[in-house]
Amino acid sequence: MSTNPGGLDHATLQQAADWFARLSAEPNALPLHEAWRQWHAHSEVNRLAWSYVARVGQRFAPLQDDAVSANKTLESLRQSQRSRRQVLRGLSVVLGGTLLGWAGWQQRWVAGAWNADFHTSTTVLGEQLLADGTRIWLNSGTALDVKFSAGRRELKLYSGEILINTGKDGRPFVVDTPQGRVRPLGTRFSVREQEGHTLLNVFEGSVEASCGDTDQRRIIPAGQGVLFDRQHLGATQRAQPGREAWANGVLMANDMRLEDFIGELASYRHGHLGIDPQVANLRVMGTYPLQDTDQVLAMLEQVLPVRIERRFAWWTTVVPR
Repeated sequence: MSTNPGGLDHATLQQAADWFARLSAEPNALPLHEAWRQWHAHSEVNRLAWSYVARVGQRFAPLQDDAVSANKTLESLRQSQRSRRQVLRGLSVVLGGTLLGWAGWQQRWVAGAWNADFHTSTTVLGEQLLADGTRIWLNSGTALDVKFSAGRRELKLYSGEILINTGKDGRPFVVDTPQGRVRPLGTRFSVREQEGHTLLNVFEGSVEASCGDTDQRRIIPAGQGVLFDRQHLGATQRAQPGREAWANGVLMANDMRLEDFIGELASYRHGHLGIDPQVANLRVMGTYPLQDTDQVLAMLEQVLPVRIERRFAWWTTVVPR
């Protein structure tokens, strides 16, 4: 899950988590419920933060001791002045270019993702061998369609990330994303759909990247990468080794900001993983095992001046030691 969902600030999210914990511990405390209602009504940001925390908590409620009280608290939320539809309208403003703000062609991509040929969930990586000998690795949270015809091999990446070793076949090979298209020329490369952009990294051969709404296109050679959207191709940069390492179950950090590292790690665990802005700019080095994210957090505590704070099994925050 995102470390900072919809652009909500860390302090407000922590306040919402604190309220959830207190209400779960004292479900019959009427003064406490009244204080929560005042906090909840104080601002749209508070309401959005509470909506996020309650939604995550509800997913885990059947596994938690606080399930009954959490449900009571959620019922109180339903009885508040703002309807769920109003909350979602506000959320769409905060999320900007994400799912709730999408329209037109983007909605078609979202609809297609639900019926995609291949899916991976949080904490799950996948590997597929296609009929032409192409091997594909799917990162967590990935949705992908594969369509082969007599004249072309086509992949559609709706969300997430794939690493590809193309098979030897005379038919053209393309990967479509919501932002454009990449066309490999016999190669090993990764494609990642992230926050309205496509990130391409080329490890062998070369790949042509093109934008969906303009005629901008560029051939990216091995060892290079590019970030692009529907209008613009960014500057060519050095390929990121970490965008290949995950296929081996490794999260690689080379002088990475801790906030960025936690954002990556959050993709491989259930629930919320956040970070206090006070430690966001600490630097991380090394390789870390993706199969055990709790072990990774424990490793961070050993090498950095941070502490792992857990309000619930599903709400974890990295804070200053």
